[in-house]
Amino acid sequence: MFEDNHIIAINKRAGQIVQGDKTGDMPMSEYVKQFLKIKYNKPGNVFAGVTHRIDRPVSGIVLFAKTGKALERLNQMFQEKKIRKTYLAVSRFKPEPENGTLVHYLVKNQKNNKSYAHDKEVTGSLKSELNYELVNKSDKYFLIKVDPKTGRHHQIRVQLAKMGCVITGDVKYGDKRANEDQSVCLHAYQIQFLHPVSKEEICITAPLPDFKYWNPFRQFLANQNLQL
Repeated sequence: MFEDNHIIAINKRAGQIVQGDKTGDMPMSEYVKQFLKIKYNKPGNVFAGVTHRIDRPVSGIVLFAKTGKALERLNQMFQEKKIRKTYLAVSRFKPEPENGTLVHYLVKNQKNNKSYAHDKEVTGSLKSELNYELVNKSDKYFLIKVDPKTGRHHQIRVQLAKMGCVITGDVKYGDKRANEDQSVCLHAYQIQFLHPVSKEEICITAPLPDFKYWNPFRQFLANQNLQL
């Protein structure tokens, strides 16, 4: 989606992992290294620093650093919440009200790799906040824009499910059936930030996956030319 001397942005397919895990599957970070190695005919090791992650069944923008300096600065920018990420989600359920702010306290269960949302602070919980807005609808589905204010484990998935808008295909958080491709209909749609070196304002938008639940909303987004 974007590349210069310091950063590279990839539109991740659902099912890919960003960073190596216990599955042993090849992560995106290694694919990026291979791409850079071939593209620039580089001998030896190639650097591709992971600045953030999105869940395996989620698609959309992932930002990698090509230099140590960029990685350090981007990590700091994420910590200081100077990078704005916008997600789109498809749900069978209409959010009520149609826009607002969700605040929950999340507890992660390591054994089943699942987070649980509580209305009040409990032992071991982390405060989680996001803004959401209903932006479009099709015959059976609703398109919800989400701006997370914190970055917790499975945050968007569990918070939307908690409010009654489980994401389509997300059986882990209560949907009745999985998507055929094992994805969940959550897409990291847009990322906005100041370039860590040039300080230029960057806005990158990732096209929606070519999948039946997303396709009804493709024309809407094209017409809006959405900079959400």
